Amino acid sequence: MPEPPVILLLSGSVRAGSSNESVLRTAQAVAPPTVRTVLYDGLAALPHFNPDDDTDRPPAPVAGLRAAIAGATAVLICAPEYAGTLPGSFKNLLDWTVGGVEISDKPVAWVNAAAPGRGGGAEATLRTVLTYTGAAIVESACARLPVDRGIIGEDGTVTSPPVRERLAEIVQQLAAAVAGPVDTAGA
Repeated sequence: MPEPPVILLLSGSVRAGSSNESVLRTAQAVAPPTVRTVLYDGLAALPHFNPDDDTDRPPAPVAGLRAAIAGATAVLICAPEYAGTLPGSFKNLLDWTVGGVEISDKPVAWVNAAAPGRGGGAEATLRTVLTYTGAAIVESACARLPVDRGIIGEDGTVTSPPVRERLAEIVQQLAAAVAGPVDTAGA
């Protein structure tokens, strides 16, 4: 029996209990049993990117990040927008992926959980960096799903049935992209 696809979940927020983390925890909750999800929790521990440290033996947190990406068959990102772009801490995470090849050709998607009319700058930056790293963006799995605190339950997951259904579809699309061609044309 083949190993199940592993989707690495990357939150772009270091804030405890952020809506971005809630979206990813919900993706975990709605993932079918044929898909394994792993929530990366090392964002705050990553050192500032320094090309001098991007060697064959990078700092331990960077090696951990790269190992997590290498061990995944796909990646799902949910990152907030801050000052019109990605938060610096998450851009720093992405900078550490440029020197490695772990994300190259890997199916990747993101969820924009910002309020309507917000988050476009973060999406644009994310697209630019992921394209630069050679990630295979799965357009049909990229989504805008506004999540406000009012639809997050006590367990930290989103309670809205339409959001949960769309997240289940996204997880399934990423899992399917592992086995077949990636939809890079848009949805």
